[in-house]
Parts: sequence; structure tokens; C-alpha cells
Amino acid sequence: MSELNALFRQRIGLSEDETITFASLNHLLEQTATIIPFENLRIIEGKTNDITKDSLMNKILVNKEGGLCYELNSILYFFLVDNGFNVVLTRGVVYNHDAQVYSAAGRTHVTILLTHEDQTYLIDTGFGGNLPLKPVPLSGEPVSSANGQSRIRKTSTEHGDYVFEQKLKYKHTDWKTGYAFDSGMPVTDVSEMNEIQKIIAHDPKSSFNKNPLVTRLTNEGNMTLTDTSFTRWSHGIVTKESIDRARFKELLKEHFGM
Repeated sequence: MSELNALFRQRIGLSEDETITFASLNHLLEQTATIIPFENLRIIEGKTNDITKDSLMNKILVNKEGGLCYELNSILYFFLVDNGFNVVLTRGVVYNHDAQVYSAAGRTHVTILLTHEDQTYLIDTGFGGNLPLKPVPLSGEPVSSANGQSRIRKTSTEHGDYVFEQKLKYKHTDWKTGYAFDSGMPVTDVSEMNEIQKIIAHDPKSSFNKNPLVTRLTNEGNMTLTDTSFTRWSHGIVTKESIDRARFKELLKEHFGM
């Protein structure tokens, strides 16, 4: 067993002798989403490193930090490869619901496409609190999880040939566009993530270089920490606490282990 395989299992609480099958991916994705946070703290602090397999392993599995989509889905990609899955990384463009347009930052979202028994599925553990928690078939059938419903719609746009859509539990009554992606443009090397990281860290159009953000799913809903507030969703009920810097550090350690 590779070091990455063993460390990933330790991080999310899977035994080394457990065989990862397609049927067990739901549990794997749930464990990953509730343990490894989506966060941009190194971006905010200006302490990013070049993206490599080793640097991702050190950051997420050894130091027990979280990361953004290009980090979280890349480390999951390496884990899935180690466990015999047929997977590729691909890039997408996130839809900005406030402006009703796709993000001007471009193809900065990274997700995973997995092929199993001649069917292709989207897997994503790097979309903040908007995770499907299950493989989502590109054939269009919706899937349901504790986080709501997800589906893939085939379409033809300048941003790709498919769109990921969701109806989040307790939050959406209609399908909402998450992002568009191109199934025919796989990432050929993880070094491509450095281009994405540079855009996210420095481009004024990036939404992740303004303020700290830390979020992860829980068994009851999700929790989100910023420099000014701590918000918790529990069974559809939301509570929000205004915080200062000292409280931010306390909550970061208490709820996110960082």
C-alpha cells in the first residue's frame, strides 16, 4: 500500500484492509466531506506551495489541513488511482448566481470523472458545502444524498458539454446550476493546478482571495467559518454567531482541527 493510500485512510477513518469498491464510494465521499474542510487559509495568508502529489499529501494528510477544489479533488484522484479506479481530473467554470453568469475567473473549478462498467460519473469533494456525496452519472439520472439532489445535464456551451446541477436539502426548491465542465478535456498533469492556484490567489475576479473561508459538512448539515461569523445548519435550522479574530482561532481549532 502506498504512503498516500495509507495516510488518506487514516485521515478519514478507513482501515487499511478495507477494499474500496464502487459501491463503497458513497461512504468514502461522506467521510471525506465531514472530515476534510474546504478552506482558503493559505491563499489568504500568502503561503501557497507548488502543487505536486507530495505537497498535497503533506498539506492535507500529514498537516491535516483542508484545501480548495484543485487540492481536495486532486488528492482524492490520487487515492482513487491507488485503489484501482479509472479516473481523470477535469476543469469547470462555476456559475455565479448573484450575477447570473458563469465566473469571469474562468476554468478554475476542478472535479473528477470516474468510469465504471462503461458508465461515466462525476465525483466532487471540492465544491464547498455543495457536495453530491455520491457519484453522479453523466447519463442524467438524479441522485439523492443527505445533502440533497444532484444531476448532470448534457448541453453545449462555451464552457463545456455538461452542467452539474443541484437542489440542496433545506435550501433549494428548484434545480440550481453549479458549474459547467468539458468531459473531453481532462487534466494531463497535476502541475496544471498551479495555473488555477495562481488565478485563485491573485486574480481580482477570484472569490477566494478576499476573506478567510472554512466549511465542512456534518452529519446534521454543515458549518461555515469566516473572519466575522460562524454559521451552522442543523436539520434545516440555521444559527449564526458574530465573531472576532480570537474567536475565529478558537472555532477553527474546535470544529475544523486546524
